[in-house]
Amino acid sequence: MNHHEHIYSKILTLDELTERLGVMRQGQQKPVVVFTNGCFDLVHRGHVDYLSRARDLGDLLVVGLNSDSSVRRLKGESRPVSNESSRAAVLAAMGFVDYVVVFEEDTPLRLIENICPDILVKGGDYDRSNVVGADFVEAHGGRLELLSLVPGESTTRLVERIKQ
Repeated sequence: MNHHEHIYSKILTLDELTERLGVMRQGQQKPVVVFTNGCFDLVHRGHVDYLSRARDLGDLLVVGLNSDSSVRRLKGESRPVSNESSRAAVLAAMGFVDYVVVFEEDTPLRLIENICPDILVKGGDYDRSNVVGADFVEAHGGRLELLSLVPGESTTRLVERIKQ
């Protein structure tokens, strides 16, 4: 498989992902599955730092990516800047991202319930009380990890700078 094919083989539907994880979990060495999610519009250094540190927590990293319509509902009509297929390809091209799955809902709860990650990761701008899926993951023996963010790095700030 060449690099191009490898990148696109990491972008899966939820059904494809749950099937693949199911096969892996039946093996002798069950992988520690890390899950995080977001819009990842205009990927920047903060995203790279966050995702690489998330991957260090387990054996494979699954990134839930908000669809274009979901981003518009959450961020407004001017977003996303990059469409979901572009955002998914950029994430999948990162060596530390194992799988990308696009979701239509405003929250990743359905993904979390289907994937049943061992570790749920969110940025340090969240606290436990407002992390969707934390209760589910912990009830199934997993844990929540809140990772510090790179100060001053955000897509909103990038968009504002571009508009100036």
